[in-house]
Amino acid sequence: MFSKIGYGAVNTASVRLPSMTNPVTDHLNVNDAPDDQVSSGGVGRVKVLLPLPLAGAYDYRVPPELHLATGQFVLVPLGRREALGVVWDNVLEEKAGAVSDDRLKNVIGVASTLTLPEETRRLVDWVSGYTTAPLGAVLRMAMSVPAALEPPKPRIAYAFGKSPTDLRMTPARRRILDLLRDGPPRTQADIAFETGVSTSVVRKLAETGAIRIVLLPVERTVPQPDPDSGGPVLSTAQHDAATALCAKIGAFSVTLVDGVTGAGKTEVYFEAIAEALRRGHQALVLLPEIALGAQWLRRFEGRFGVQPVAWHSELTPATRRAAWRAIAQGHARVVVGARSALFLPFPDLGLVVVDEEHDGAFKQEDGVAYHARDMAIVRARIGDFPAILASATPSLETIVNVETDRYARVRLPTRHGGAELPDIHVIDLRVDPPERQCWLSPPLRTALAKTFAAGQQSLLFLNRRGYAPLTLCRTCGHRLECPNCTAWLVEHRFQGRLQCHHCGLASRQPKACPSCKAEGSLVACGPGVERVAEEAMALFPEARLMVVTSDNMRNPSDAAEFVRKVMEQEVDILVGTQIVAKGHHFPNLTLVGVIDADLGLAGGDLRAAERTYQLLHQVAGRAGRAERPGAVYLQTYQPGHPVMQAMSNGDRDGFLKAEAQARRVGHWPPFGRLAALIVSGRDEQAVDAVARELARRAPHRSDVRTLGPAPAPLAMLRGRHRRRLLLKTDRNVAVSALLRDWLPQVKTPSTVRIQVDVDPYSFL
Repeated sequence: MFSKIGYGAVNTASVRLPSMTNPVTDHLNVNDAPDDQVSSGGVGRVKVLLPLPLAGAYDYRVPPELHLATGQFVLVPLGRREALGVVWDNVLEEKAGAVSDDRLKNVIGVASTLTLPEETRRLVDWVSGYTTAPLGAVLRMAMSVPAALEPPKPRIAYAFGKSPTDLRMTPARRRILDLLRDGPPRTQADIAFETGVSTSVVRKLAETGAIRIVLLPVERTVPQPDPDSGGPVLSTAQHDAATALCAKIGAFSVTLVDGVTGAGKTEVYFEAIAEALRRGHQALVLLPEIALGAQWLRRFEGRFGVQPVAWHSELTPATRRAAWRAIAQGHARVVVGARSALFLPFPDLGLVVVDEEHDGAFKQEDGVAYHARDMAIVRARIGDFPAILASATPSLETIVNVETDRYARVRLPTRHGGAELPDIHVIDLRVDPPERQCWLSPPLRTALAKTFAAGQQSLLFLNRRGYAPLTLCRTCGHRLECPNCTAWLVEHRFQGRLQCHHCGLASRQPKACPSCKAEGSLVACGPGVERVAEEAMALFPEARLMVVTSDNMRNPSDAAEFVRKVMEQEVDILVGTQIVAKGHHFPNLTLVGVIDADLGLAGGDLRAAERTYQLLHQVAGRAGRAERPGAVYLQTYQPGHPVMQAMSNGDRDGFLKAEAQARRVGHWPPFGRLAALIVSGRDEQAVDAVARELARRAPHRSDVRTLGPAPAPLAMLRGRHRRRLLLKTDRNVAVSALLRDWLPQVKTPSTVRIQVDVDPYSFL
């Protein structure tokens, strides 16, 4: 037998949960935890944490022959099968009601020579405690490649064996023996290639003992970055910023690299990476869109001589195994990755960088809901090393932390190399509307024509995939809706299909209306990037046009080919979504046209204005990054909106100050705290019953408000009904502890799921 240890058994000695809006706005209380040996040969009991959505660990007995230490990967019995887990703590103290030793099942054995580092285990503890996610669910993110625990199978090679006495010597055999007599072992294929003989000759020599089999390890050699290789010449501002960052290596700190688009922030934090390498540490860089890191990788290779180890969802299984092992063994000195890279088993991490720290892609909402920027800072505090945040449009949370002296800041106020920021033109669509069933206004069309005639490149930006966001029937008004979600089906005309962007359902567009059966009555409403591209092709038939969205930019090779085409000027007009708004440096791109600058302002999201400003600022920053001046045209029906005014006046700080004041008055983050609860299930009545019971048992305090339950904006998602509650508290309330007291009071049937999101960023 094994006994389950409840959620309260999480090791709170090593992690104390802070009470704050953001887990990194105050100094963290993360104390050192011992990495003790669990058993020295006597019978003991350990708790083993399994990478399953379990609240805690299980008790197991340690056989006398095993010597276990915390962090070791072990095999244990779980029901009728074997499971892989991690020794999670020291010998458990006896408690009243605990299962006796003789009823426990034995640990089967150690599963790997690798271990899960102490700092990674403490991060798992911390994330679980803060997000209220099951401890095992967080561990699963740190054990995402269980196959990597086993060393790869060795390669079979051949070396010189013994001098043959009774072997009939042929020219082919002699060539093989001469090759191996004074040389290193070689594989069968290499021997055949170098000597020009068949592999059967190699096998025959092995049978006689003239050559012997040697097993070669297949651990991949990871090229090591050179911190002292030649990098670009830094400007005075870059040099000063880099010097300040390098001085922080070796102790915990958080520093914002605040620079305009094109200021060279990457080159600055590269110098901090170089300093961390010189001191023998590993470094991690988090990017919001790792599939679009082609230019970043090229710049890294130019600075350090080799590419870093990459970590993202598009890696092949073999590459993932090799990368995980190289990181765990300390061979991978620099890793660049998506948010999941934060949970990799670094034994000696000494720097973490979060590039484009404001980006919403750092927030994970499925499964364990966490923000990688915030958890990266927690990881830095646990490991006592610096965290660097870089952005031209920092999040309001980060700006408030800078202004309250929790974070330091270095500034890069001008573009590198003398390039100027682009001119911003706000087009009032009430005054200069496009032609009927068109989406490019006259001023934007004129600017496109001039840019094309000058041999320069343009970008038309619309953050909406597909051809049209809505298809309706002109006869009866029926709208084509996803049967699984509260969402319209988006037409992708170039692929000839309708698709739901929430659950992935795809189908052919019907010839007749599903409701009234009228044929030829279905029409596209509103523009997507494909429709804008269609209009641009009609206006400029000679232009070479490229559509760039997440639909056709799925992996690094796609991104590299996209960058190559633009850099080699094989593209005249780009039409894309936010995937082209981040980080790209295209010297010949001088015009950016934003088709619908108002798109992100609707919907009631408390961060709607901030996100819209960040996105517009980032996409505007793609224009005029070299010697040619750039121009940006924003098409809007709200030219007086604070976002449009801030863009046209170049007043980022003024916009953020006004945004902060509005949130401060309402006690919204970062001046208050939020936690979202989504209750979902296929039985609508059961979902409503649980949601009502949650509201009835909600905490009643003067510093806590519970809003809801109410149907979520996406009231149906993947066939599940959804109800939403929002917990709104003062800034000093320990929300995680409040949730752990509240949720167990409600009995939830197995058909209903409650998803918790502390510090939510999405309100769908």
